[in-house]
Amino acid sequence: MARIDIPMPQMGESIAEGTLSKWLKKVGDAVKRDEPIFEISTDKVDAEIPAPSGGVLAEILVQEGETVPVQTIVARLETESGAVVSAPAPAAPAAAPAAPAAAAPPPPARTPESAAPKASAPVASRPAVPAASSAGEHSLEERLRTKSTPVVRKIAAEHHLDITTIPGSGLAGRVTKSDVMAFLESGAPAPAAAAGSPTARAASGPDLTIGPGARVVPGPAVEPWEGDRVEPWSRIRKLTADHMVMSRRVSAHVQSLIEIDYTRIAGLRTRKKSEYAERGVNLTFLAFIASAVAQNLRKHPVLNSCVMGESTIYRRDVNLGIAVALEWGLIVPVIRRADELNLLGTARAINDLGERSRGKKLLPDEVQKGTFTITNPGGFGTFVGLPILNQPQSAILAVGAIGKQAVVLTAADGSDSIGIRTMGMLAMSYDHRIVDGADADRFLADLRKSLEQFPEDAV
Repeated sequence: MARIDIPMPQMGESIAEGTLSKWLKKVGDAVKRDEPIFEISTDKVDAEIPAPSGGVLAEILVQEGETVPVQTIVARLETESGAVVSAPAPAAPAAAPAAPAAAAPPPPARTPESAAPKASAPVASRPAVPAASSAGEHSLEERLRTKSTPVVRKIAAEHHLDITTIPGSGLAGRVTKSDVMAFLESGAPAPAAAAGSPTARAASGPDLTIGPGARVVPGPAVEPWEGDRVEPWSRIRKLTADHMVMSRRVSAHVQSLIEIDYTRIAGLRTRKKSEYAERGVNLTFLAFIASAVAQNLRKHPVLNSCVMGESTIYRRDVNLGIAVALEWGLIVPVIRRADELNLLGTARAINDLGERSRGKKLLPDEVQKGTFTITNPGGFGTFVGLPILNQPQSAILAVGAIGKQAVVLTAADGSDSIGIRTMGMLAMSYDHRIVDGADADRFLADLRKSLEQFPEDAV
């Protein structure tokens, strides 16, 4: 009879902690090897975690909703079925995980004059961090204290906070997202991040710089009324909300719309759909659009760029993000180097990423490094949508509903007639700091030409 420790997995090099969002098994349940036993949420992705071995779930050490560092033991598995199992244990910190391979730079020295008062936010107690033995040395605890996830650094930079002044409840006082949100909700004066400090520079990349004088305007106080149902936000909903509010504040949003005649594509799709189905691929209008977008981004690089301070980064790779609506939120998996794929490869990638998004099977790397995003509200019948930019990208395209319409057709001799065509709208939001209206209009005009004249030999 043996017990196996089940740790919080590290879902990518930049991921240092995870939230145990849901237990799929309870103490005493029999589990099979590779059977999902719990779900986790990280800064990047939600995922189901399989059992490392068959047996019985003997102990649960981390409860739903708790955020713990990677390698923290969350449960123990009894490898012999029928063994006596213990009652559920209260959440308790497990043995400290190994230190990250690459320690963060030491925090800048703070003088008494610059030290800000700590907020009285309700956070877990933590051991005092021992002082460094010399001015140039820092202990493991101090290095961990300044280590944080990209989303924590991003929120801190958005609110002009210095992470080193916020009480942390993580390992060695490490600041988590919950700590930052609790600090903001406490109403305590915000300790500003000094110019050039690691926090001020680390807003998930230099292209999320917020201009001087920017401040957060609190929303109105809201209370539930009798009969209302209050449902706390999930982790993915919180991340989406933070990201969308930040995007609106950072970029100058402008939208351009164009109408597309999909009649040719509808015919190609009808003729080729069964052939693609034999290969296990669903040939959708979205696949044609994504393929055409990827090719046209090569000709219009400013739509495949981002802002870095007062400079523009023109991305070499064309990485298409495809927004996927889930029951519990929205996620944007990425097709890497989409311009190198043919239509079949694009359709297969869209199908695969969509299925694994809904099954919580995505890896963190598969939702990162997008350079342009496509969202498809038309799949629900929406005529057109005006989306918010997926920072730090410079543009996002919304696909409207596609259907048959009566349109005016002009013959070669100039005469007009009414005909039935398959039509739909495309709407693009773009960052007017670097994308001018003429840039966006030229891109959309070329995209329309590519779609309306899609070559049959490319299908």
